[in-house]
Order: sequence, then structure tokens, then C-alpha cells
Amino acid sequence: MTKGGRYIKDIVYGANDGVITTFAIIAGVAGAHIADPRATIILLGIANVLADGFSMAVSNYLGSKSERDVVRREYHDEEQEIKDDPEAERDEMTQLLREEGYADADAKALSHLMLKNKSFFADLLMHEEFDVSNHDHGPILVGSLLTFAAFVCAGLLPILPFLIFSSITHIFLYSVISTGGVLFILGALRSLITKRSFVLSGLEMLFIGGFAASIAYGVGALLRGALGVF
Repeated sequence: MTKGGRYIKDIVYGANDGVITTFAIIAGVAGAHIADPRATIILLGIANVLADGFSMAVSNYLGSKSERDVVRREYHDEEQEIKDDPEAERDEMTQLLREEGYADADAKALSHLMLKNKSFFADLLMHEEFDVSNHDHGPILVGSLLTFAAFVCAGLLPILPFLIFSSITHIFLYSVISTGGVLFILGALRSLITKRSFVLSGLEMLFIGGFAASIAYGVGALLRGALGVF
């Protein structure tokens, strides 16, 4: 995996959530027809971008750290098992190789050779048994910072029209256009790593964001009608 591919999940996750949650606030305010929507959107939008972005970054860090700690514990346990009973672990690897299609003699020979490098042997066993590797994790702080930066940068874009224009006449339309464009571009950028169609990737993210905004708009309209407080 390339260095960019290692962090693409953090970047896309942060940017996508930043755009969708911020625009959901805008859509909810629009649906509720609040008296002063511009001030409300700027206040709630910026508060969401900073607070939710920080929360996501911390959650990403703690989740990644916990996952890494579990993998390292399992890895050390596997190393200890190899040290305590190498024959049993070699037999286990031999069986795994047989299941992969190797002949019995080749499986035994390969497991015997691999056991000479105990670190590699333990890592391979973990990959086969748990589908994880002790080397899968990059610097988790970098991923968390990228999540925060992507969330803030992308999350501010739907608010920009409200910061630039004072007239409310077409301001929601500008926000819809800018948000839709950002969502499509974010989705399309994933294709650089995933090698999927950039059009389909862009439309996929655009649809998800649009669906979330529709829910928020509907909730705002429903609450306005039910509570009659705006």
C-alpha cells in the first residue's frame, strides 16, 4: 500500500463527515425556517466543525491505539507460544499451508523454513488466523491529525456562502451547489487509490450526503410544525 493509501481512510472519513454534518445543520435550519438563519448557521456550523472535528480526531486516535495495543498483545502471545511449543505452531502453519493448496511435503518444508524467522512466522500466523498484521499500523497521531484537518477544511466549505454573502435570497442555493461539488470531488478522489470509476465514486458520496441532508431538512420542517417555536 502507498503512503497516501495508508491515510486515505482518515482523510476521506474526516472530510466526508465534515461536509455532511455541517450541511445537515444548514438543511435543518432551512427546513425549520428560523427567523435569522444566517447567524444561526454560522454559529452552529463553526461550533460543529471545531467540536465535532476534535471529537472525531480523538476518537480516531483512541480507537486506532486500542486496536494497535490488541494486535501487539496478540503478537506477543503468538511469539510466546512459538517459544514454548515450536512444534505445535509449526504443525499449525503446515495445516494452514495445506489448506492453501500446498502439497504435504511442500507445506512441511515451508513451515520448517519460516520458523527460522520467528518474527515473520508469528506475523504470518496472525494474518492467517485473525487477518491482522503487527505491521499494518502507521503513526496513529498522523492519521488523527489528518482526520481533524480534513474535517475542518471540508466542513467549512458549506458555511462559506453564509460568511461571504449577507443577503439570504440565494444563499442556500449557493451552499447546496458548493456542498454537492465538494462531495462529488471527495468521492472522485477516492478513485486515485481505489482505482474505481471516479464518476461512480463521486456519485456515491454525493448520494449519501444528499440523503443525510434530506433527513435533516425533514426533521427541521417536522419540528417546526410540531413545536411551532421558530
